[in-house]
Amino acid sequence: MSISTTVFSEPLFNFKRCHYHRLATISRSKLNQHTFSSSSLFSNNKYDSCSWTLKPPHKFLSPKFETFATNTDTLESIQSSDVIFNQTHPINRIELVEGKIFVRLDQGNDLKISELIIGCNLPGKWVLHWGVSRVDDIGSEWDQPPHDMIPAGSIPIKDYAIETPLKKSSSSSEGDTFHEVRIGLKPSDEISAINFVLKDEETGAWYQHKGRDFKVPLVNYLKEDANLLGPKSGLSLSQADIGGQISNVILKSESTVDKVQANSSESENPKTENSLVEGFNVELSLTKEVTVNNSISVSIRKDSETAKYLLDLETDIPGDIFLHWGACRDDLKIWEAPPAPHPPQTVSFKKTALRTQLKVAVRVFVFDILALFSQEAVEREVRLIIGNIEDQTKGVKSEVTEETSEEESNSAFTNEIINEIRSLVTGISSVKRRKTKSKEAQETILQEIERLAAEAYSIFRTSVPTFSEEVIVESEVALESESPELPPKICSGTGTGYEIVCQGFNWESNKSGRWYMELKEKAEELSSLGFTVIWLPPPTDSVSPEGYMPRDLYDLNSRYGTIDELKDVVKTFHKFGIKVLGDAVLNHRCAQHKNQNGVWNIFGGRLNWDDRAVVADDPHFQGRGNKSSGDNFHAAPNIDHSQDFVRKDIKEWLCWLRDEIGYDGWRLDFVRGFWGGYVKDYMDATKPYFSVGEYWDSLSYTYGEMDHNQDAHRQRIVDWISAAGGSAGAFDVTTKGILHSALERCEYWRLSDQQGKPPGVLGWWPSRAVTFIENHDTGSTQGHWRFPRDKEMQGYAYTLTHPGTPSVFFDHIFSHYKKEISALLSIRKRNGINCRSKVEIHKSERDVYAAIIDGKVAMKIGPGHFEPPSGSQNWSTAWEGRDYKIWEDAS
Repeated sequence: MSISTTVFSEPLFNFKRCHYHRLATISRSKLNQHTFSSSSLFSNNKYDSCSWTLKPPHKFLSPKFETFATNTDTLESIQSSDVIFNQTHPINRIELVEGKIFVRLDQGNDLKISELIIGCNLPGKWVLHWGVSRVDDIGSEWDQPPHDMIPAGSIPIKDYAIETPLKKSSSSSEGDTFHEVRIGLKPSDEISAINFVLKDEETGAWYQHKGRDFKVPLVNYLKEDANLLGPKSGLSLSQADIGGQISNVILKSESTVDKVQANSSESENPKTENSLVEGFNVELSLTKEVTVNNSISVSIRKDSETAKYLLDLETDIPGDIFLHWGACRDDLKIWEAPPAPHPPQTVSFKKTALRTQLKVAVRVFVFDILALFSQEAVEREVRLIIGNIEDQTKGVKSEVTEETSEEESNSAFTNEIINEIRSLVTGISSVKRRKTKSKEAQETILQEIERLAAEAYSIFRTSVPTFSEEVIVESEVALESESPELPPKICSGTGTGYEIVCQGFNWESNKSGRWYMELKEKAEELSSLGFTVIWLPPPTDSVSPEGYMPRDLYDLNSRYGTIDELKDVVKTFHKFGIKVLGDAVLNHRCAQHKNQNGVWNIFGGRLNWDDRAVVADDPHFQGRGNKSSGDNFHAAPNIDHSQDFVRKDIKEWLCWLRDEIGYDGWRLDFVRGFWGGYVKDYMDATKPYFSVGEYWDSLSYTYGEMDHNQDAHRQRIVDWISAAGGSAGAFDVTTKGILHSALERCEYWRLSDQQGKPPGVLGWWPSRAVTFIENHDTGSTQGHWRFPRDKEMQGYAYTLTHPGTPSVFFDHIFSHYKKEISALLSIRKRNGINCRSKVEIHKSERDVYAAIIDGKVAMKIGPGHFEPPSGSQNWSTAWEGRDYKIWEDAS
């Protein structure tokens, strides 16, 4: 698809003097900003040349909009006009493409495993590097497989592995990009597992599973491990086990599907030694950098009807494209905005240039940001936007050594815009103080704020690589909240900013059948410890006892207790000053009836949706809705949130939960599955006190080692928060993963990014980062991603002293860690540490990490030495434990 725009100029006279500039060479570090000049056009007009800057979309804070359609009339007219000049410039971009690795263990007719199929749906020259583990092996040693297992075309690697190329599959529905290898298997008492990694010979990249080799078990008694694929102990899924609700289950590596546990009698029996595992199908996410070839065509033609010369720019670069252009006199490089007429969707840029939108992007996006908040909240939220711009401007100055005159100009423009917005915000405040809230006056000011914010946002969006929340501005908001004259400002993404969350359940909590009543007894104690918010388990009728496979959303009699017991426990927590979050599973829902094809996609109960409520691109459930706006959860029908009736029903249901049960906010399950803009809609409707989403995917690894730079990972989380308009925070999975490597490998240098800030979401958007070290998925009896053993308190010493909103796992609170956690909670509350607190990192070395927070609290974790610097503060030890220590300023 191409995008085109047309710029009109006056008739040209002296063609002999025309000269042209080719596309400038683009380094990889500047792929997001391509700059080039067109021909210098000499005419009787006072504007002698045009120059322009093409700015493709930046990954950061990218909203979703409908695809821009090519102006076919303009393209067709090019063919019939007199073209004076036409030149095409190639552009090579690097894109991150998402795909899947598929691992399937097939059973033969005699129910014995007969074939292992490993496939990938991304283009590349894929090679399977693999070997086997034998029954009597100790550790992770590889051996070469028996000769009858080795596919044709394989190459032996020393004496321990085989390399087999993946071949294109003619039978796959994935198309020409699907490659696979098939390994024939025979029942054996010697081989216990097949180990492999995937290599792309085009790029030389190796792909592993959570930083380790993939391991496919062939016997069912192997010790559970994070890299073990296939059915695990305690997890057995089949249609018979759950009443036919789940069809063709694919177990995903991200632990999402592992939330499903069926009540199979088989899972309760011990595994028989040397028995073979059943067949299974596993799907794992995979990303790959690929080179995308695009181009930009520039042409000048004479329009026979108007006798004018037209400059056409045409590009096939996808996404939101802006044309930043202007005119200059003679050979000077000073930009000026040419006179009208201008192409559609063109706005003036500080009277020196024009910006033409080839696709609606910046203005709509910033409008959406401002529309998220009421007029009473505009002053605070606009400050947040200003803070982002200011911080990014500072970041560019500190990182870029060779500034161009245009970039310096952009910086100056940004400062001017910021001052204008501040002036307008002051105008809103003065209007409010005068009690003369003229709606027309306020709307005028808001429109001007929108215009200026759009202009400023477009600058930093195309100038900087990452997002950072301005600490100073947010700190000012926090300080205002502390003022005795003003109550704390509450936002659904942050609460008051001083919240401390308790996850009030684990994976086994449903088994007693009276969890609500057991939890009620702990309400007063949790309040005394300092918790302000408690997260309760999913309350609805569910196929799985844990609640994450909801069925009838209005049936609140669950394995945790009755609806009356739920109301009682919520009321009790409110009595002790604790807000309550409901765990809302909005991505998927289990059907209660089959369609005419025997597929479970017809729902029952009060929300008796049909298959129009199911996304169309999940082949397991034959939905008639639109395509999914996120990642599919393959164990249940994925709900199509683009349907008006679905969103209406969900908003009514959430409001009913709020009013009937008394929930104060939401924990949103598997938000990777649907667009964050729908979350904004739901948050606007329910007006929660606090809300947080679970956006969990894999971090970046190279050759089995976690990368130091996890910007791409936290960027995806920030993008989701942004799409939700900041109406919900997100669990800081990035920080948890980095803490794992730092503590487990004694690599505390990982806890500082390249800008000297915390490397997780709390380093970019701390007020929306909900930090944690463990939850019901990662820990408890599931243990999908368990925090390093005996280092939990180092993790809490970090999360409970740093900004963000910390969440503490129930199992840790009521364990031998209770006294230490209580002490850290007291330190946090006593010193007013909040989600916007300022972190000053003093050490991030091999064996120690140390920081000072808000100038009030100093901390260190790791076996290395650190003492806070002497100066105006009078530091005294507040608490210490194994490899961690906390100080307070006693002055």
